[in-house]
Amino acid sequence: MTETISQIQAPVPDDRRAKRNVAVLVLAQAILGAQMPMIFVVGGLAGKQLASNICWATLPISLIIFGSMTTAPWLSPLMQSRGRRFGFYIGALAGAVGAAIAAYGLYIGSFTVLLIGSYFTGIYMSAQGFYRFAATDTASDNFKPKAISYVMAGGLLSAILGPQLNKLVDSNFVVPFLGTYLAVVVLNLVGMFLFLALDLSKGSRGQPKVDGPTPRTRGQLLSDPNILVAIIVALVAYSLMNLVMTSTPLAVVGCGYALDNANDIVSAHVLAMFAPSFFTGHLIVRFGVKPIMAIGLVILGAAGIAALFGVSIAEGDQPSLFSFYAALILLGCGWNFGFIGATTLLTSSHANHERGVVQGLNDMIVFGSVMVASLASGGLMNCSGGSPMEGWTAVNIAMAPFLVLAGGALIWLALRPKGTQA
Repeated sequence: MTETISQIQAPVPDDRRAKRNVAVLVLAQAILGAQMPMIFVVGGLAGKQLASNICWATLPISLIIFGSMTTAPWLSPLMQSRGRRFGFYIGALAGAVGAAIAAYGLYIGSFTVLLIGSYFTGIYMSAQGFYRFAATDTASDNFKPKAISYVMAGGLLSAILGPQLNKLVDSNFVVPFLGTYLAVVVLNLVGMFLFLALDLSKGSRGQPKVDGPTPRTRGQLLSDPNILVAIIVALVAYSLMNLVMTSTPLAVVGCGYALDNANDIVSAHVLAMFAPSFFTGHLIVRFGVKPIMAIGLVILGAAGIAALFGVSIAEGDQPSLFSFYAALILLGCGWNFGFIGATTLLTSSHANHERGVVQGLNDMIVFGSVMVASLASGGLMNCSGGSPMEGWTAVNIAMAPFLVLAGGALIWLALRPKGTQA
């Protein structure tokens, strides 16, 4: 009886403040985040237009990822010491500067200047990646997976806004793709004011106590089985998504379809990336994080199979648009389950005062792998066969060994006795 009364009287976590911050971050994901699908649609095509060798067509996208990878290790600790809002301002300003530089590169026909602008865009991409972590800073343990999921769901609006905005602006200038980059400048300058509404002033920095436990080194953090597997699954999910998505506009246009078709397919893909977010957090709470991560890897495998099946039944050199849609929609859903699951596992595997180091380390490794994938995407797509269809086949076959790696790591973690060390 006493136990029942104590359970009834147990305090209910107050997540009102966390929900307010989630609402702000959802809007930021929708408005500022719209620049990423816009740039990912035209980045490879702009690179192909300016590069002296088409094998380097996706290098502008690779420089974005490189910028994100090299920014995360210093931006995450900076946000822990100066606050999330400060870091998000840096990201938005860098996004505006990067788009302006890239626009200038297109105007003068300089591939090098385009690459410099792409690097600055990567600083924005790194800051955007921390939206999901900021959502958990003031959230209770039970609300954390939902908070991550809701913020990721903000990408639904960016999936609609970005490609459709591309359609409005990409033909307004004589220089191809110039309108896209100028529109991105405006998105950053306007969207950055959203961060004024964030309420992260208290309890969001997580400094270690003087008499508390000694923070773990990076080596010790990576030897934690939960952290290690979370990073592996996140890097595989994100890398494979980027590998295939980066080459998709090149494959679609190369197979004889219009740029508008590529915009619509990428839009459907980004919708699939974020639509499941409305229930992914609830599924994690209900069934556990590991099964959701495993389902994500299975769906990623199904995406590769759908793309290869489309090639196998293609008439001539033109797979059906349906096969592109099916592959990219599955790719988005698989990324959602895998990446949100990995993020949830990571946030529950470290102390609050370790947050800056762990999250920065995670994003550095993840986006380093994504950069390699984006570089490989251009090479596989343009230089691994005599036709776009052969390149598209090579891109999707390349997914297999990495899915085996992530699946094996997840099985290893699930079979480990609780409480054992790596």
